[in-house]
Amino acid sequence: MGFGFRVGVPGMSVRVSTRGVRTSVGPRAARLSVGTGGARVSSGLGPFYASSSLGGGRRQSGTRRTAQPRTIAPSAAQLDRARRQAERAQQEAERDAAIAELRELRRQMTSVHLQSFPIACLPEIPVPPVLGLPWALAEARAFHLQGVGWLARAERAAAKQRAEQDASPYLDAETARLQEVQGQLADEAQQWWQALVSNDEATVCEAVNTAFSDNPAAGCAVGVEGSVLSVVMRHQDLDAMPTQTPGMTPSGRPTLKNLTKRDKILWWLTSMGSNIIATLKEGFATAPGITAIDLAVLTRLPDTQRLGFVAYGRWTRTAIESTPWREPEDALRFLDIGQDVACSVTTTASGNFSSTIKPLSTTRVPGLQDLLDHAQDEPDSSGATLADLDITLGANTQPGDSSPLTDPYRIRPFAEWKHQEPTAAPPLLPAPSTAPVTLIPGQALVLPEDDWQGLNVAFSFAGADADLTLFLTADDGRVANDDDFVFYNQPSGADGAARLLGKQPEGPHTVERATIRLSALPDRVRRVTIAINMDVEAGLTCAALTHAALHLNGSTGTAWTFQPPSDASIRAMVIAELYRHTTNHQPTWKLRAIGQGWADGLDGLARAHGVDIG
Repeated sequence: MGFGFRVGVPGMSVRVSTRGVRTSVGPRAARLSVGTGGARVSSGLGPFYASSSLGGGRRQSGTRRTAQPRTIAPSAAQLDRARRQAERAQQEAERDAAIAELRELRRQMTSVHLQSFPIACLPEIPVPPVLGLPWALAEARAFHLQGVGWLARAERAAAKQRAEQDASPYLDAETARLQEVQGQLADEAQQWWQALVSNDEATVCEAVNTAFSDNPAAGCAVGVEGSVLSVVMRHQDLDAMPTQTPGMTPSGRPTLKNLTKRDKILWWLTSMGSNIIATLKEGFATAPGITAIDLAVLTRLPDTQRLGFVAYGRWTRTAIESTPWREPEDALRFLDIGQDVACSVTTTASGNFSSTIKPLSTTRVPGLQDLLDHAQDEPDSSGATLADLDITLGANTQPGDSSPLTDPYRIRPFAEWKHQEPTAAPPLLPAPSTAPVTLIPGQALVLPEDDWQGLNVAFSFAGADADLTLFLTADDGRVANDDDFVFYNQPSGADGAARLLGKQPEGPHTVERATIRLSALPDRVRRVTIAINMDVEAGLTCAALTHAALHLNGSTGTAWTFQPPSDASIRAMVIAELYRHTTNHQPTWKLRAIGQGWADGLDGLARAHGVDIG
């Protein structure tokens, strides 16, 4: 017999719950219910009925069971919605930070001209320390009592007596020496100040370049003529400008939008004007004798990625100091208050800016092309310092002494005074030295006038053969005729004013010598180019030379040396040049180290200087 359930009573229903199982038999009007909760009989009509217990069942407790709260896990849709809200909040925070950063960047770039600069004045020399007799007596006693035992009373008394005798002379000597040092410092400060206000070229350029060293736009002074200072400024490239700007959505929410070409050029132009005005203001503040500044702006052009001039002009002290500078937009006034101002950014009749930036012509301004020729374009110039730019552009400031400054008011120890070994106060300026001055590429300096009578040139090298060559050219760097090309087949030029003396071995090196008498050169010769070229048949480059160095010695004992770079891509090189210049309305000769060349050797070198060697 199989196991199973059978419900065969008509009208029986079974109800199952957590409190048990119940069955009901009979119609709704009169129904018998039997189950774990006891037996009940219900009677009634319609949807309403009453029931009573038949007894024997378990009584219901008056306390109801409290339902336990259920923990419901978030749905996938809720999780996705929360994730999207978090991402949106993060994006809004990043957008707000980018908006604030762009606003601050634009404010900084276009507000440089709103700052003020301290006016230069005669340096104030500090007074020396005040020395007294108690100090001198203590120093003298410490010296005389050194090594004398505490119990040697007689010796100690004698030592103290000697100290009392020496204290006053020591005090008088140190006081007089410190006053003399103060006088020397005051004289040097006065000399420097007089040189600055009288527009001495070296003094003005050094002072201005020191002031420019912390400017956001790198710039340097490259020369002074009369009361006009020449300055070159390197402005930020247009391609490096931001591509976005803060804006608002149609619903009024902050957002970032792409810069239009017009807005980008306007931002770049305003930034350039701000840096131009700031450079002019600081230049006038630093050099009180300067009445006008000729300023040219270099930048890397977007189309060619080469350096080119995008603005230049002359601005007077009166124009800069009389113009109110209150808002960032005032920076664009540089276009209106200068003289002979030229700018690559032009406006159309409808008020729009030109869509392209092209280099300005350098033929209108004397010396501008020469400056551009000696400017080295470094694609990654973010780490370049002002000193690098100063050297690149040929500023005539010499590298300073990097040794730490000593205290000019150093107190001379008593022992030093007692043994009469005084040490002179350290000078503020380095003393002249007979050692050769080592030049670096781009560095320029003024030659002493006595050295114009004769310069001895020597090019020493090893490793390969090279020939020394001289070009006697005009200001444009080209010879007037073939007679101004001095080389091994024509070793003399300008009636012997420039002459090659030939090569000869000196130890492990070969030395080729020449003499140049600058004072004997005709007026048409404005520049003497000193160059080398490798042996054509050998097919070697300048990198084959070892221990290559150019030495120049003047008749006054001054000497300079320059080691040209070892470049494997060139076969001819201009090592240095001598050129005429005007300083304080007086004609001078200057020396500049270069170290640049041509890959096609002597042919390219000769063509560049107007010589056709066939």
